[in-house]
Amino acid sequence: MTSATPRPASGINYTLRAGASTVVVASLAAALRSYEVGGTALTETWGDGDIPAGGGGILLAPWPNRVADGRWSLRGKEQRLDITEPSKGNASHGLLRNTGYQAIDVAPARIVLEAEIFPQHGYPFHLLHRATYQLTEQQLTVTQELSNLSDDAAPFALGAHPYLKISDVPTEDLTLTLLAAEMFESDDRSIPTGKVPVTGQRDLRKGQRIGDVQFDTAFTGLAMVGDRYEHVLSAPDGRKVTLWADGSFAYAHVYVSTIYPGVDKAVAIEPMTAPANALNSGEGLRWLDAGASFSAEWGILPGLG
Repeated sequence: MTSATPRPASGINYTLRAGASTVVVASLAAALRSYEVGGTALTETWGDGDIPAGGGGILLAPWPNRVADGRWSLRGKEQRLDITEPSKGNASHGLLRNTGYQAIDVAPARIVLEAEIFPQHGYPFHLLHRATYQLTEQQLTVTQELSNLSDDAAPFALGAHPYLKISDVPTEDLTLTLLAAEMFESDDRSIPTGKVPVTGQRDLRKGQRIGDVQFDTAFTGLAMVGDRYEHVLSAPDGRKVTLWADGSFAYAHVYVSTIYPGVDKAVAIEPMTAPANALNSGEGLRWLDAGASFSAEWGILPGLG
C-alpha cells in the first residue's frame, strides 16, 4: 500500500512501490524526493530536516528557471514578481516551489497532487497545477497538467528539476549524452543572451564525462528518439538512467552542482517547455486560454541491466 510518513520539512511524503522500484514524492512543490530500483538510487535526495536541496526534484510552474529582475510586460503593463533569487536579482522557478500540494488520488503505485496559483502581483492569473506520478516496474512517468481558471489567457511554461545519479558510481564518473544542436549563452545572472551551436565540450551528442564539464546551461535543437527526447546518464560499466520527455519539452537545462550536500558533484537534468526568461523573450512561451488545460509528460527510465 502507498503510505504517508510523518511530515518532514518537505511536507507529507508518499511512498510508491512497483516490484523492486520505490519512489518517494513530497507534498512540498510535488517534488520527486527519491527513486530507487533494487536498492540503487537514481536521484539525489535530502534529509528530513531540509527542504529540497538546490531545488532537487521540484516541479516548476507557471515558469521554469528565471525571470530577469522579476519584471515582464503583460499587454503593455509592467509586471513585478517577487525576487526569489536575491543573489542574482531574479524571480526563480515559478510560484509553487514553497507550496504544499494536496493529494487527491493515492494508490500503491500512483499519486495525483494539485496546487493552485492565485492571482498576485506580477502574475494576475488563477491556475491549477496537477501532477501525476505513475510508477511501474519499468519506469516512472510524471504528467504535469496546467488549467486556467482565469477569465483571460495566461502565459506559461512548465519544467521540473530532478538530479539524476547511479548511487554506487560517483557522479563525476558518469557520462551525459544529450542530443542538442544548440545551447543558450547567458550573462552572469544566468539570463540567456542568445543561442549558439554546440561545440567542443559543450557538445553532448556523443557524451561528456560529468567530471570534465561545468554547466548551468539550457540546450535546444533537440533530436527526438522515436516520439520523445532522451537524455542519458551512463556509467562506465554500461548501466544507465534516462530522463525522457515528450515533444512539449523542447528545452533541457543541465546544471552541474559542486555544492549539493553530501556529494562532490550532482547533475540536474531539467526538462522545460521554455528556457529562462521566457516571459520576456517569448521563446517557447505558451498562452493558455481561459478554461483550457495543457498537459505534458516526462519520466525516468532505468537501464541497470
